[in-house]
Amino acid sequence: MREPYPSIEPYETGMLDVGDGDLVYWEACGNPDGKPALVVHGGPGSGRGAGARRLFDPDRYRVVLFDQRGCGRSTPHASDPATDLRNNTTWHLVSDMERLREHLGVDRWLLYGGSWGSTLLLAYAERHPERVSQIVISGVTTTRRSEIDWLYRGVARFLPEQWERFVAGVPDAPRDGDITELLGAYARLMEHPDAAVREKAADDWCAWEDAVLSGEPYTGPAPFGGRPSAARLALVRICAHYFSHGAWLEEGALLREAGRLAGIPGVLVHGRLDLSSPLETAWELARAWPDAELTVVGSEGHLGGTATLAHVLEALDGFARR
Repeated sequence: MREPYPSIEPYETGMLDVGDGDLVYWEACGNPDGKPALVVHGGPGSGRGAGARRLFDPDRYRVVLFDQRGCGRSTPHASDPATDLRNNTTWHLVSDMERLREHLGVDRWLLYGGSWGSTLLLAYAERHPERVSQIVISGVTTTRRSEIDWLYRGVARFLPEQWERFVAGVPDAPRDGDITELLGAYARLMEHPDAAVREKAADDWCAWEDAVLSGEPYTGPAPFGGRPSAARLALVRICAHYFSHGAWLEEGALLREAGRLAGIPGVLVHGRLDLSSPLETAWELARAWPDAELTVVGSEGHLGGTATLAHVLEALDGFARR
C-alpha cells in the first residue's frame, strides 16, 4: 500500500486581506523553491486539512493551503451569525485565489482538490487558464442544481428514514419542487438569533450528510457531525448559503466551458461507489476536457481509500517531474 509523505509543518503563514472585511488564512509548506501547488478544500466551508500536505513530495513542491472565506482560521468566522455572507460566493473565492497567487508571486500553479473543491478549482481554472499548470481532482463535482438535487433529495430513495428526519428539521419547507427552497429554509435557520435553533439545524444537516456517506468504509469520527461545534456551524451555514443559491453558477456552465481547459493536463480520480457525487459528472467532464484522464476506482466512494490515495499520489508525483 502506498503511504503518503511524512507530516510537515508550514514554513510560512499569513492572513490575506481580500476586501469586504475578510481575512483569508494561508500557509506554505515543503520547498520554497519547488513546484507551486494550491490545495482547494471542500465543503464549502470545511476548512483546509493538514493531511493534504502529505500528498505532495516536500522536496519538489511548494504547497499552498488556504481557508476559504468564513471558515478555518479565516475571519470573520461564519459560526457567528453576525458574520455577513453576502460577499461569500463562488466568484469571491475565485478572486481570493487569484489575489493569493499574486501575493505569493506565483506565475502558474497546480490545483488539487475534491468534492466542492473541484467545483471551485474548475471555476478558477476556466477563468484563469493561463495561471494553471496541471489539475488533480479526487471526487469530481460541478455543483449543478441537478447534482445538488440528487445529494439532498435523490439519495432519499436509499435512505428514506434519514430523509424524513432531514425534512422534519424544517417542517414548513416544501418537499417537492425546487430543492433550493428546502436548503434555503435551512440557511434561514442558520441565521436564527437563538443559538439552540442554529445548533439543531446544524445537527440535522450533518446527520443527513453523514447518512449519505454511511455506506462507505470509514473508521474515523463522523465526517460532518464529528467536527467541533464552531467548525460544524460554519460548515453548515456556508453549505446552505451556497447550495440554496446554486453556487452562483449557471446550470452546467463548468462543463460547457471545459474547453477553456484545453492544454492543461488533468487527472480525475472518482469512486464508482460514490453515492453523494455519482460518477456521471466525472465522466462528462472527462469527455468535455480532452487533456483529462479519468481513473475510476471500483471499490471506493466519496471519501476515497487506499486505491484513491495511490492514484492521487501517483498523479502528483508525475506532475512534480514536469
